[in-house]
Amino acid sequence: MPKRFNDTGLCILHLHYMVDISAKLTQIIQLVEQGAYFTINRPRQFGKTTTLSLLAKQLNQCNDYIALKISFEEIDTDSYQNQATFIYIFLELLCKEFEFLQLPELTNFTKQYIDKIQNFWTLSRFITRLRSNMTPLKSVVLLIDEVDKSSNNQLFLDFLSMLRNKYLQQHEGRDYSFQSIILAGIHDIKTLKRKIRPDTIAGYNSPWNIAIDFKVDLSFTPDEITTMLQEYSIAKQIQPNIAAIAAQLYHYTSGYPYLVSKLCKFIDEDVIPKRVDKNWSVADVERAFKMIVDNGYTTTLFDSLIKNLENNEDLYNLIFHIIINGRSIEFTIANPTINLAYLYGILSSSEQGHCQIHNRIFEQRIYAYMISKFMQTQYGDINGFGGPEYVTLDGLDVKLILKNFQAFMRENYSQQDMKFLEREGRLLFLAFLKPILNGRGFEFKEPIVADERRMDIVITYQDKRYIVELKRWYGEKYHQHGLQQLSDYLDMYALKTGYLLIYNFNKGKSYKEEQIQFQDKEIFAFWV
Repeated sequence: MPKRFNDTGLCILHLHYMVDISAKLTQIIQLVEQGAYFTINRPRQFGKTTTLSLLAKQLNQCNDYIALKISFEEIDTDSYQNQATFIYIFLELLCKEFEFLQLPELTNFTKQYIDKIQNFWTLSRFITRLRSNMTPLKSVVLLIDEVDKSSNNQLFLDFLSMLRNKYLQQHEGRDYSFQSIILAGIHDIKTLKRKIRPDTIAGYNSPWNIAIDFKVDLSFTPDEITTMLQEYSIAKQIQPNIAAIAAQLYHYTSGYPYLVSKLCKFIDEDVIPKRVDKNWSVADVERAFKMIVDNGYTTTLFDSLIKNLENNEDLYNLIFHIIINGRSIEFTIANPTINLAYLYGILSSSEQGHCQIHNRIFEQRIYAYMISKFMQTQYGDINGFGGPEYVTLDGLDVKLILKNFQAFMRENYSQQDMKFLEREGRLLFLAFLKPILNGRGFEFKEPIVADERRMDIVITYQDKRYIVELKRWYGEKYHQHGLQQLSDYLDMYALKTGYLLIYNFNKGKSYKEEQIQFQDKEIFAFWV
């Protein structure tokens, strides 16, 4: 069976093209050797299950380790209502692993006790006997996937408390327990909110405060993406520019494992079959990007992304301010809303320590969703005001876009109060711009800017880039400072032409435009 790129469930070496994550596994094994207990908490479809599978396989190839990988996804909700039932299923899962690893002695030992253990005290004693009677003595590592399903349940917390107590006593030399326990899920078990009874207020619990911080980066680096492309290229007998393609995949995904595989799958199954030349190019990554951000396409990951925003008003407002209003917000993980956005994979920290959308695919999906919501409100039809033709032989006519947006604002919103314009001004422009690009081009809010008074938008259209800076009018002195900032930013893209959209909220303002020669740049400015 030929290999393919996988975008569902567990990745398997002999079935799927996979990134070489051996360096990450080495880091994790070092934690296991240290006897660490920890949680791999990462967003959905971030490679947690695949990582656990490869880790267990590698540990079981060592003579001195037994790695038991189970999943709490196999435990139904009703089983968490009864301690004896939960313990019985847990032991059955261990038996299943012992049988799979062809360890009959441990299988039979467990089956002797499986009907006798009714509470966590007797379960603790069983684990002690299991470890002390093992011949030859080996280090047992317990890996539990999908712990989120049970994390709000008091019985699960009691289970963790039992393991915690054994961990502490083992380090005192008074008990035997697992060498290492690894929990995998979206949330960090150390800080999960819970409700013990319906009439109690949600609080924080720490039954897992023995766990160390897990700092291994599970996202793919460009070099790691290269390993998957190399395997594919050998199998298909092609010679693409692997380094450039890997860099472009990383540019759009920031190494989010699912998104990397999904873009490659689009190229392999939807782009390449339509042409004679089977070699990949950077342009193919662009085509795949357009496919994945198309409003007509969705996945469970994107559905979950939007659901999380819809279900949490604070989270929605935070992301709205960042992605629409261009606000610069310090990345403070202690902030519950920022922490939640990080856990869901929506936000990451920039090099400057500010919040940024994790990747450009998420940015486009969230941006399209928020713009769509906005266009359903009472603000009227802003779709292609005046019906002009914005595309010329030279590319996109950004001057005409700004001129017509200026006319649109003067005609429709000149009488609006300042608070409305401050709140909605940028969103109106982004909503005005989106149908003009209409899937043929894209716009990105530059994440590195740390100045809330301005927002740089990079428009990509075909093979060209255009820089539009949105800023508020604070007077001539700040205007000159802004021109310098825009000039410096244009240098980053080796461009000589830039555009300014200036929001003036003062009374008696004029809707004017100006062509400015600044240093070696030509800047077109429009006031609204």
